[in-house]
Amino acid sequence: MKLKIQFTKYLSLVILISLYSSIGLQAQQDAQFTQFMFNKLTFNPAYAGSTLAPCLSAIHRQQWVGLEGAPVTSAFSFNTPLAKDRVGMGLSFIHDQIGPTRDWSARMAYSYRIPVEEGTLSIGLQGVLRQYRVVWNDAVLTHRGDNSVMMAENSRLLPNAGIGVYYEQKDFYVGISMPHILENDLDLLEDFVSTDITSLENQHIFGMVGVLIDVSNDIKLKPAAMIKYVQNAPVDMDLNLTAILKNDLWLGASYRFGGSKVEGFGESVDVFLQYQITNALRIGAAYDFTLSEIRSQTSGTYEFYVTYCLKNTGRISNPRFF
Repeated sequence: MKLKIQFTKYLSLVILISLYSSIGLQAQQDAQFTQFMFNKLTFNPAYAGSTLAPCLSAIHRQQWVGLEGAPVTSAFSFNTPLAKDRVGMGLSFIHDQIGPTRDWSARMAYSYRIPVEEGTLSIGLQGVLRQYRVVWNDAVLTHRGDNSVMMAENSRLLPNAGIGVYYEQKDFYVGISMPHILENDLDLLEDFVSTDITSLENQHIFGMVGVLIDVSNDIKLKPAAMIKYVQNAPVDMDLNLTAILKNDLWLGASYRFGGSKVEGFGESVDVFLQYQITNALRIGAAYDFTLSEIRSQTSGTYEFYVTYCLKNTGRISNPRFF
């Protein structure tokens, strides 16, 4: 049985890496996070309830500081187990701003958790309500009198749905998800300007995997990976290694594949630091060193994270590694 479980872990990792290797590299529509391994609910509804305690999390990302119109992303999430840990419920809010665009989404997640071998298999569904808005007054015009930007502001409300699967053991997790299934039309100009250009909310597929390795009583290592795939366009992969010292201090480094094919293979090298202040409260910060050709125009990317988990006693018995 133990050999079978170990084989499953490594097989899952190989599958994810093989998926990445078989497809090209481009950009993404969905927001990305350096501390993705602590922010799973925004990617996978099946993660709801996996914390085995009510948990609140918040993350803020300021990307490519110094570059005008660069992405700014904030996410807030809550999830909790119910029905003796057989059901999970989650709620998340995400705000993403890039140039003149403002993107709000609210997601309600439900998961059903099934004991499998020494772990738990979760199947998740979520409903999504998204407001996509463009503030045309913030646009920098290259051609004056462009009829495409005659509006002061325009927006569209988009309903959607997502699915996911997540399996975890005490020292291992793997998951795959599609946070929004419907390919909604994002065109805000169709009522004002005749155009053949179609803007769609493309389907994104996220694969994630992580392992916890006990090096000694005071040191643990946690390798993790996330693959992000969109048909005919964006694919990225983040590889991370985190060292956990005495269950309190978390030191991590990541390499993000992607970026420009002209300048090189990588998009960024990332580092983060987290500290477990109490059994319930952990805070962290991350910094990305940009590797693409815009590195001369930016001073990097900053990200801040906080999470708080509790039980009826007000504290959890052990820090949650996943």
